[in-house]
Amino acid sequence: MLSVPYYMGFLIKITKNKKEELDLFLDVIINNIIEGKILAFPTNSVYGLGGDPTDLEIANRLYNLKFRDPSKGFLLLLSDYDEAMKIADFDKNAQKLAKEFWPGQLTLILKKKQPNIIPSEVSGNENTIGLRVPENEIILNILKELKKRGHFGGIIGTSANYSGEKPSITGQEIEKKFLTPIDLIIDSGKTVSKIPTTIVDCTKEDINILRQGKITEEEINEILSK
Repeated sequence: MLSVPYYMGFLIKITKNKKEELDLFLDVIINNIIEGKILAFPTNSVYGLGGDPTDLEIANRLYNLKFRDPSKGFLLLLSDYDEAMKIADFDKNAQKLAKEFWPGQLTLILKKKQPNIIPSEVSGNENTIGLRVPENEIILNILKELKKRGHFGGIIGTSANYSGEKPSITGQEIEKKFLTPIDLIIDSGKTVSKIPTTIVDCTKEDINILRQGKITEEEINEILSK
């Protein structure tokens, strides 16, 4: 466990699955998010970049940081199903998938509720939004703590890379890669897997698997058939 400044921000090194180490820095991390800072964090597939999704300035900073087309929007990582219900509509298919695979490697594309606390620019000015409850213990504990403290239990979750380039799989890669400052890097070493999440569009009666990752089409169809 180590906490050190680096030339563009603050770096926290945490041993994988060591919740007691995370707890020591939880106040710092939560305060950074609430104060409108950008952080880099581990997931089980790749490292992500994110921040408060209710803050439009954060979204704009991330678009600029990644050289990302704003029309593509961002996905959100959430603490639980209840937080997702605050901002998106779930039909029966979406409910089944969320309850079976969250927390986990499944991203659902859903219709946004109106009005919404998430600025439309965050989702690329679309009436849909991508949501996932991650299984990585570090980021999931951070999301749960945000909710516990009365804040929205979610952050923007976008891969830690320039648009079109390979995602980062270590905190060190992020430290070396980005020229624009990242306020806080949470480094827990190399990610568990490079396999991306499965993405399912649930905005229509019939689902559409946009990307198959760790969760297969067969697994999805089995749950929906019950």
